[in-house]
Amino acid sequence: MIKFNNVSKRYADGTLAVESLNFEINQGEFFVIIGPSGCGKTTTLKMINRLIPLSDGTIFIKDKKISEYDIHELRWNIGYVLQQIALFPHMTIEENISVVPEMKKWNRDTMRQRARELMEMVGLEPETYLDRKPSELSGGQQQRVGVIRALAADPEIILMDEPFSALDPISREKIQDDMMDLKRNLKKTTVFVTHDMQEALKLADRICIMRDGKVVQIGTPQELVTNPANDFVEEFVGSKYRNGIPTIDLEELLQPLNETESSIVVPVSTSWKEILELLSEHEQLVVDKTGERIGMINRRSVIQYLSTNLQDRGIANE
Repeated sequence: MIKFNNVSKRYADGTLAVESLNFEINQGEFFVIIGPSGCGKTTTLKMINRLIPLSDGTIFIKDKKISEYDIHELRWNIGYVLQQIALFPHMTIEENISVVPEMKKWNRDTMRQRARELMEMVGLEPETYLDRKPSELSGGQQQRVGVIRALAADPEIILMDEPFSALDPISREKIQDDMMDLKRNLKKTTVFVTHDMQEALKLADRICIMRDGKVVQIGTPQELVTNPANDFVEEFVGSKYRNGIPTIDLEELLQPLNETESSIVVPVSTSWKEILELLSEHEQLVVDKTGERIGMINRRSVIQYLSTNLQDRGIANE
């Protein structure tokens, strides 16, 4: 879907912001770029929609060079969400959501229906909020509107640049949960920049860790936790992990039993490493304790556990 081919960005003062990036983002994938401040992650994001021009190399979208797209055509097919919400203060919420659909000459009934549909998807009652101005909404509510505004014209690609970093922890967790739902329901190709590893582990299909303008490792959350490429990745993922493998009690992860014929049954004593290996091949596992099937675990519950426990709450080391 999006392919970087030897992409570099060098500024006039000689600063090399990113160097020789080579990777591909798959269609429908939620791809997170993370790294320390100044690593080049935002520059990488902004080159996709030509907000920042490339110095060397090529970026392709659907096998076509981004330089070959009409700039308006390119950006109309890419939703963009910033940390600064940037809603138009003089417009209602409905008018804010409808900006790009109106530019694309959608009819009014279609725009209104789309706005209502998206508001409902993020838990904001259309009748209550559509006619309000941004100043009448909380920060978390405004950021939800910012996210769905980027989705309004049904773009194929969504770019998100640290969109939740200014929110309080409760609002941030809620909107992350909204993003999980949107990810499942809409399956948009999403490139998401963050500095928060907990957020990356929770949301990503794959994570790209950058340092000094270069890619250090790309992998699934499970791969980064269990098989970090070097000490930098291991430390960045979280110092509470030893060799990438925390010791946990499987019973902390249990979900209500929903067994199928193909379910794999594992004992409650199964090692964390074995659990991760099994979940790379199976969507869910049934947990057995002394001959009784006591519940199940799935990929989502594991990633949720990993992201939550990157905070200093004390995962016991082996």
